[in-house]
Amino acid sequence: MTAPAAPRALGAAAVRAAAGALAAAGLGWTLWHGIAEPGNALAFGVLVAVGELARGGTPPGEREPAPLAAAGTLAYALLGDSGGQPTTHGVLQTVAVVVAGTLAGAVPHIARGRGPELDHLARRVLTAGFAAVCFQPLYNSGVWERAVGDGPRFALLLLLLTLLTALCDVVLAALTLHARTRRPYGPLLRDELRALLGVGSAVRASGAVTTLAVAVAGLWALPALCGPLLLAQRSLRRYAAARTTCRQTVASLARATEIAGYTPPGHAHRVAVLSREVGRDLGLSEPDLTVVEYAALMHDIGQLSLVDPVPDGATALLPAAEQRRLALLGGAVVRRTGVPAAVAVVVERQADPYREQPLPARIVRTVNAYDDLCGERASKALGALEQLRLGTARDHHPAVVESLARVLSRGGVAGPGPG
Repeated sequence: MTAPAAPRALGAAAVRAAAGALAAAGLGWTLWHGIAEPGNALAFGVLVAVGELARGGTPPGEREPAPLAAAGTLAYALLGDSGGQPTTHGVLQTVAVVVAGTLAGAVPHIARGRGPELDHLARRVLTAGFAAVCFQPLYNSGVWERAVGDGPRFALLLLLLTLLTALCDVVLAALTLHARTRRPYGPLLRDELRALLGVGSAVRASGAVTTLAVAVAGLWALPALCGPLLLAQRSLRRYAAARTTCRQTVASLARATEIAGYTPPGHAHRVAVLSREVGRDLGLSEPDLTVVEYAALMHDIGQLSLVDPVPDGATALLPAAEQRRLALLGGAVVRRTGVPAAVAVVVERQADPYREQPLPARIVRTVNAYDDLCGERASKALGALEQLRLGTARDHHPAVVESLARVLSRGGVAGPGPG
């Protein structure tokens, strides 16, 4: 293991070790002292288990593979009353119920060889403990009641604690991704914060609403809320499957130039993966990274109009007018595939001077030129980078070239993304 990789691995191991120690403490304490309010514990344990069980079929790498289980976890951690009666389950029982529910729901997946990711499980345990520590001791001692009372101010308190728990989860998610993918921590944290505004915020809000509903209506509120959450989870899974199918379709279309002998084997895939890494290094959002990936996969599709293939597919040697024609033809094909129009714009702008290009087009152009120069031959990487730096007067943006150099210095393609 290299010196830079060791701290990253230790960071991920520390997160898992902390989660394991907290889980063991919660289970041990609960077994020793018994379960407070067994009905509440059973109901929320079943809710977490059902949410984990419904995770089946979710593509790996999703930021929140089990939204219902995450919402149930947060709801139990912030549960103060149940049907108007105060609860006393505390922090360690919260962790024990979450762990037991998660493991029970994961048994069928484990039997099929698709158990929960350890990083997701560790995050769930730690965020459950964090939320419970922030709420349970102060609620049971009456501090929160004296400070905010009931009504709207208590609801605002729950939303505040929900936000703090979400930020804790974001930090942990970025840390584990940094350890697994070797990407810079800053851009990963930025990606997780952006994702928090989407599904993450809905999951946390559902947890807070569940807590308030159970406090008033009791445990009968859980089945009333489970139905909509399960439907939302099913919709998310179908959307993720459609997104995966779209990516596979684009990748298959991109291979047409390779099959026809216009580009070297693997060229489009290499450019797409490396372009996505450069885009992430430059701080692009997840939707922009998808645009970069799709445009990189299909940037050579216009070459199918050529009678004779360009040697090695290197269109940079063609006259500027011919490059422009191929780019426009490629964009016209892309517009018929159903992908976002921004993808076609990136393909159409490949032959423009970089100062006139949007950032995604600059990234694809530079990474494509790099792969044209060295392909899979790592020994030529330094020479290719030097040629790109010499072309920063007109052909390549200096910031993109230096970002490519940073990505390559980290080993190029680092691993799978979050989704």
